[in-house]
Amino acid sequence: MRFIVIDSYRCSGCATCTEMCPSVFVLNPLTEKAELIAPDQAVTDAVLEAAAFCPEKCILIVEGEEVDT
Repeated sequence: MRFIVIDSYRCSGCATCTEMCPSVFVLNPLTEKAELIAPDQAVTDAVLEAAAFCPEKCILIVEGEEVDT
């Protein structure tokens, strides 16, 4: 199973992911960093494209059973 992980330290809050995939990503109004709307989002082609276009490369696709956040 694949999981989406956002490295909030590297995120600049540019909102590229939220523009490309608004059903998956949202900007936190307090931190101005990207977050997942729900932790168990499916890794779709749109998510992979958003990860590829992220200028900070902070959207990671992780393979495994469980992800520690």
